[in-house]
Amino acid sequence: MLTVGLDVGSTTVKAVVIDENKNVVWKDYQRHKTKQIEKTLEFLERIRKELGIKRFRLFAAGSGGRKVAQLLGGKFIQEVNAVSFAVEHIHKDVGSVFELGGQDAKFIVWIRDKKGIRKFATMNDKCAGGTGATIDRILTKLNLRPEDIKNIRYNPEKVHPVAGKCGVFAETDINSLQKNGVPRDELIISLFDAIVLQNLTVLTRGYTPRAKVMLLGGPNAYFPALREAWEYQIKKLWEERGFNVKEENSIIVPRDALYYVALGSALLSYFEREDKFIVEDLSPLYRFLEEREKLKAQSGQVGLWKSKGELQEFLKKYKPKPFIPPAIYSGEKIGVYIGIDGGSTSTKGVLLGEKGEVITTAYKLSEGNPIEDTKKILKKMKSDIEQKGAEIEVLGVGFTGYAKDLLKTAFGGDVAIVETVAHTLGALKFFPDAEVICDVGGQDIKVIILRDGKIKDFRLNTQCSAGNGYYLQSTANRFGYRVEEYAEVAFRAKYCPSFNFGCAVFLEADIVNFQQLGWTAEEIMAGLAKVLPLNVWLYVMQEPNLRRLGKVFVLQGGTHKNLAVVKAQIDYIKSKVPEAKVYVHPMGSVAGAIGAALEAKRVMDRKREGVLV
Repeated sequence: MLTVGLDVGSTTVKAVVIDENKNVVWKDYQRHKTKQIEKTLEFLERIRKELGIKRFRLFAAGSGGRKVAQLLGGKFIQEVNAVSFAVEHIHKDVGSVFELGGQDAKFIVWIRDKKGIRKFATMNDKCAGGTGATIDRILTKLNLRPEDIKNIRYNPEKVHPVAGKCGVFAETDINSLQKNGVPRDELIISLFDAIVLQNLTVLTRGYTPRAKVMLLGGPNAYFPALREAWEYQIKKLWEERGFNVKEENSIIVPRDALYYVALGSALLSYFEREDKFIVEDLSPLYRFLEEREKLKAQSGQVGLWKSKGELQEFLKKYKPKPFIPPAIYSGEKIGVYIGIDGGSTSTKGVLLGEKGEVITTAYKLSEGNPIEDTKKILKKMKSDIEQKGAEIEVLGVGFTGYAKDLLKTAFGGDVAIVETVAHTLGALKFFPDAEVICDVGGQDIKVIILRDGKIKDFRLNTQCSAGNGYYLQSTANRFGYRVEEYAEVAFRAKYCPSFNFGCAVFLEADIVNFQQLGWTAEEIMAGLAKVLPLNVWLYVMQEPNLRRLGKVFVLQGGTHKNLAVVKAQIDYIKSKVPEAKVYVHPMGSVAGAIGAALEAKRVMDRKREGVLV
């Protein structure tokens, strides 16, 4: 009888089928996009059809494997045991294994001495910092696909410091390097180097990897530069610790590096009776898919709306209206103030007229080089004016954002203004009665408290990017949606899971758990939108009593272009301050650039008046 080994992981499903002679007769590996049970069913139905069988033995591992085994009467295999057995069975000379998955990492070492053979194994527990998830998130940030970096080669002389102990810290460092103009290939090898060092220093728990070292899992199989980083750092570690490893091919990646958990699960079937763990009927999985809708209603919460009427009323009030620029005539010479916001994940620009009116705007996701991004923004805004036959006279230039100092040095200009002040000016231009400004950007969250138009207090998230725009964007991309589709998708959910607010690590763990329970992508995305206000007001601001902050709130920043986030924010604020006025900035994604241009106008006006600034 054929035996199926399943690895139902956090991001992918892997399956291997072996015959009585332990030969692999079928295998596949696919991302499940949160649909673990559906993808597993698809695999099992294909196996039955393509191999012409009705019965098979089933051994399942991975984060979703226990539920599948329980429903179908198969056996659940702990994944470290599965990997260990597969390696011991196929590669008897291997001394250590590092396996990187979507959200987990494993290290196994076999110590051979006079006492015999001892095995030590460890996995990451709560942090996904040194795994494929971190790579996925940062590739999304850099607007790269995995295939775009397959030809990058590791060079230790081009590595920049990146903290690998947490995915959020890695993103912050990559962000800083990106804004300082570091090329993308150097960003990638720096990330790979950080991931390797994280696993060598933390995952190993002080043990030294023994040769031969085997690298397993999708990231190790797919990225040559990552494999080269392992080889460089492991050999360096051996030298530092006095391990004399002379053999060639001391670090290897086997042909089926993706499948070792699934393969080991199947091979472990030979320790069980042949009449045990046989599957004939897949209907329990189909029933589970039907019944879990009832469980969601009991265990989750209502989605982003209680009735369709409520949703329609919200959309009617808050759906953004198109920007209508002022009339520009052919032959006209227009004096403009330029504002540029070099943000964490995008670059924004505005042109203000001599009276401070917005003439045109530009918004661009970062491509990894802030100088080149800014050139394209400036070119786009200049083209907007010249297409109408007009000419620009630049009266002043202001910069803000992470890259403000680099951009001011590169382009010249009049001011480089801190983000807090720029975003305040950008809000007050449209809402002079604002008391609380909530600006949610790509990697940061700013809450600014005003009294009589002056900054009284502010809070910034410093190192954690949980619940902000980039986190939502990368999660949507992981589920196969563009960030522009987020609200439309999230509004489909009638129910959604309840997330714990706080660190991104906990949110990642929640997503994995919710996937196992059958929550769909749209429901998870709705849940993440609903937890964002908790991250803003309880985690960053640390103020449960919003009434103490004020009654006039302004929501701005690119993340508030996402109407699912706006709905969640308004509902939360109104639940705490029922009489609150909540405005959504009509140009919230470029509010910082508007503020930078306004400050440039103020400085240049003062200079023209002969006042020192």
